[in-house]
Amino acid sequence: MDDLKQQIAALIVQALMLEEVRPEDIDTAAPLFGGALDLDSVDALEIAVEIERVFGVRIPDSGEGREVFRCVDTLAAFVAANRQPA
Repeated sequence: MDDLKQQIAALIVQALMLEEVRPEDIDTAAPLFGGALDLDSVDALEIAVEIERVFGVRIPDSGEGREVFRCVDTLAAFVAANRQPA
């Protein structure tokens, strides 16, 4: 799962073009919204599109989606639980 967390952190950095942030500097347990990255709803949409493109997992638009986007750890757990085996 740690490899998946790093993949997701790298995806966030790349998708949002965070030039000053390295994937390994992202605390995977830190909040994505209101935390150090201070993401907004547009950022969440961009990440969701990339998660679906890269991992084939669609993040729900419902309240469950908010919990999935709490931090990199929750994103990784959701992806791991919902992606199709290769």
